[in-house]
Amino acid sequence: MNHLFIRDLTKSFGKNYILNEVTLQCGVGEIVGVFGRNGTGKSTMLRCVFGTMRSNAIYINIDDETIKPKEVIADGRIGYLPQDSFLPKEKKVRDIIPLLFPNGEDQDKIFYTKGIHSIENRRAGKLSLGELRYLEVVLLSHLEHQFLMMDEPFSMIQPSYKELIKELLLSIKKKKGIIITDHYYEDVLDITDRNFLIKEGSLIAIQNKTDLVTHGYLRSR
Repeated sequence: MNHLFIRDLTKSFGKNYILNEVTLQCGVGEIVGVFGRNGTGKSTMLRCVFGTMRSNAIYINIDDETIKPKEVIADGRIGYLPQDSFLPKEKKVRDIIPLLFPNGEDQDKIFYTKGIHSIENRRAGKLSLGELRYLEVVLLSHLEHQFLMMDEPFSMIQPSYKELIKELLLSIKKKKGIIITDHYYEDVLDITDRNFLIKEGSLIAIQNKTDLVTHGYLRSR
């Protein structure tokens, strides 16, 4: 099984170390969830791996090949879904798809993905949060990247689109390794194989909702 191995990820803002020698592994065929309260470093971790934020230190390895953060985007094996939309708001969905997928067969796969037909004639800026997020996840999932990192794919979207995203991610994990961060922990736990919590700069293994309560991420009731 192909593996993405992230080791010794350290990131500080001034004297405040938000991530301290974090190590995380994700293999093709699994979905890994990462939880954490606001400001604990979930998004920072993904940005440092993708190379859009500079870390103090990081070691990235795919299948025994070391990759420098500044080379990750060009390398083409790690895809990244940021919190903020990356699609041009003024363009219609049907015009965005060929920009990312010039091959006609690849375009057809996306156009025939469940739920895309109903929004293909609308501008990205006019889509609901759920429609927009689902479209972004569909586009990212059809890229050839072995590994996908997704920052809050479930946040603030309608339940029906959450279910479409879950269904899609479970269908593509046979060929990809996926790392997800999101506050909507129940949706993440529904589809993940392994989970971690970022707390005080380190990763703690999480088995279930009870562990999230035990480690202070969720309040006990």
